[in-house]
Amino acid sequence: MKFFILILYILLGYVAQAAYPKLIQEYMITGFAQGTTYTIKYYAENELVGKDEVENFFKEIDYSLSIYEPSSRINHFNLPITRSIKLDKHMLKVVKASLYYHNLTKGYFDITVYPLLKLWGFGPEGFHKNPNQQQVDSVLNFVGAKKMILKRNKLIKKDKRLSIDLNGIAQGYTVDELGVLLNNKGISSYLIEVGGEIITKGLKPNGEPYKVEIQRPNTTQSASYKVLLRDKAITTSGNYEKFRIVNAERYSHHINPYIGKPTSSKTISVTVLAQTAMDADALDNYLMYLTPEDAISFIEKIPHAEAYLIYYENNTLKELQSSGFNNYIYKL
Repeated sequence: MKFFILILYILLGYVAQAAYPKLIQEYMITGFAQGTTYTIKYYAENELVGKDEVENFFKEIDYSLSIYEPSSRINHFNLPITRSIKLDKHMLKVVKASLYYHNLTKGYFDITVYPLLKLWGFGPEGFHKNPNQQQVDSVLNFVGAKKMILKRNKLIKKDKRLSIDLNGIAQGYTVDELGVLLNNKGISSYLIEVGGEIITKGLKPNGEPYKVEIQRPNTTQSASYKVLLRDKAITTSGNYEKFRIVNAERYSHHINPYIGKPTSSKTISVTVLAQTAMDADALDNYLMYLTPEDAISFIEKIPHAEAYLIYYENNTLKELQSSGFNNYIYKL
């Protein structure tokens, strides 16, 4: 009899659970990290990730990859007295990816331009004055990916003056790894944004994909539009925030590693859609070096990637996009 009652209770419990299923709720975590703001939005029955866990994750990344964290692994490598270091898991992944994109972009994506960034006033020390050609040529002597060696998990300098900056894809990597953190918690629907770099997974509970507004400089809010994202990342790079005026000409913070100078381009903004935020981050940086036409031609050859550009021509704001980008635009 007791056994029958127990089975009955269990069955009634299942019926009650089916009749009153747990509600999927929206959870949001916001804050400040890596010199910018972040937002994590996810849907689940219960709170599975809290702010403390996210903040600890950011600290872990910064102690590995941030040139703004004095005791970071990357700053230790950049010391002239350091000839080699053993990379932690984060730095190893990002350095490997950086070398891949160095080859893909014919050397334009180069993490060893850090001394040039500092020379031109884009480093942590800030701007003092524009360098002369002799100073640029001097620094170019110890810039170049071939001046370092990655051997298993060890990064070795060929020149003690070499130093690196991983900011070109470190934030994209951070976004992706936050996604991994949520994936490991069993979260199947989320949007993660750090400094405007975004990755999404799944659909919202109402069955809709996530909507993301594209930044469009010098336009009104009503002129902007949204893209629909599911299991995609999106990032934007531009020269409208970080730039330098040299001889009355506007130069972006993207340093040309071949000539040692900031890039002068009519492209003011590049938005890239890709499978990961790190991929999109690297690609949007490289496309800033190219003419709008060459940028679109390049991205058309990259699987699962799309791009949208804003540029000036004859004092007129113009737009250009890859063939598949229109598929993501939200249409009323």
